[in-house]
Amino acid sequence: MARAAMKSRRRFGGALEPLTYVRAFYDDRERQELARLDSCEVIESPMATEVSYPRAAALAHVAELLDELMPDREASDAVFRLSLAVLQQLRGPVLWMPLTYFELWMTRLMGFLPEFSECVVCGRVLDGHRAFYHALADGLMCLDDKRVASSELSPESRRIAEQMLRSRVSEFAEIEWPKAVCADLRKFLLQILERHIEKKLVTAGMLEKI
Repeated sequence: MARAAMKSRRRFGGALEPLTYVRAFYDDRERQELARLDSCEVIESPMATEVSYPRAAALAHVAELLDELMPDREASDAVFRLSLAVLQQLRGPVLWMPLTYFELWMTRLMGFLPEFSECVVCGRVLDGHRAFYHALADGLMCLDDKRVASSELSPESRRIAEQMLRSRVSEFAEIEWPKAVCADLRKFLLQILERHIEKKLVTAGMLEKI
């Protein structure tokens, strides 16, 4: 709770905007449901530069995923570092690479990411073979075990996903990355995330229209 936050620009200013990186001074007492936020020092804000509609939708997507996936009062250094690194990449016009990276790593950090290398049904190795996924099923399936109305995850997207899981997001900064690159991977990841939070992500629909 930030008492009188609307009246005190000196103490808060734009520090309470979503995704703003701040140094916060607060009082959190035992047996109290709310902590008292005394003041915030802004370190970095995604609103410091011009925000186009596509960039606003991308930032909102990051915020929505964090809000839906992170439990209240649960700190995660890994998610914090991931968020800062991805927000750094979202400063410019590039959207799809950092969003793909963020969705992939959030799926992994939440413990939802299946193996890319084997069929979840029969255990067959998928390297060099076609792989499929379904909105109502976990994991990837081979051609023989795929369900009706499944979608295919391309070998190229699987290769990029494996590379992203071994690399920093900054290592992909110079790669040309239009919306079509890894579109199937993002669809796969969003289906996993939405199945676990048991709701549709509002910002996913916004991004689809860009």
